[in-house]
Amino acid sequence: MAENSSPPHSSPTTYREKLWPAWWIWVVTLGLGGTAAVAFMPIGIRWGIVAGVIALGLIAFALIMSTPTIEIDEHNVRVGRASIEREFVGEVTGYRGAAAYHQRGPGLNGIAFMCLRGWIDPVVRIEITDERDATPYWITSTRRPEELTAALGGLMVQYREVPQSDEADTPASPDNSAETESA
Repeated sequence: MAENSSPPHSSPTTYREKLWPAWWIWVVTLGLGGTAAVAFMPIGIRWGIVAGVIALGLIAFALIMSTPTIEIDEHNVRVGRASIEREFVGEVTGYRGAAAYHQRGPGLNGIAFMCLRGWIDPVVRIEITDERDATPYWITSTRRPEELTAALGGLMVQYREVPQSDEADTPASPDNSAETESA
């Protein structure tokens, strides 16, 4: 069995983003470390401090290690642990606001690959065209949906809500109809 002795050449990255936790997640982490410290204070102050530092360290480590990366080069697309060749990437669409909410909620296909973070609102939907893959698309949170969609040759959705008229949808109340009949 022959081994490839040449070093693997990596393609230049055209897009890279780490989906770091929001600032308030770190504040919650500090609070949880403080809670652990207070819980162990009755045993002893040293125990409380040690427990708080250990809890803070473990939570911070878990947050850092679970932070996914979105990376695109000329041959591959990688979102978190998932990776696919660019030849199998179809239509790419970015969403913000209400359209992003719809993609993450009511419009979500249950068998899609999801890399969603609750603290990041915009999402990008990446269609998968590989016939051997049952996953219809990937959906990922991103802080820079315009750049991500551009890197994959996609488009951003411009979503505008249509204002609803309250007068046309509201039937006449019984009090108003009685007044118009007696007049």
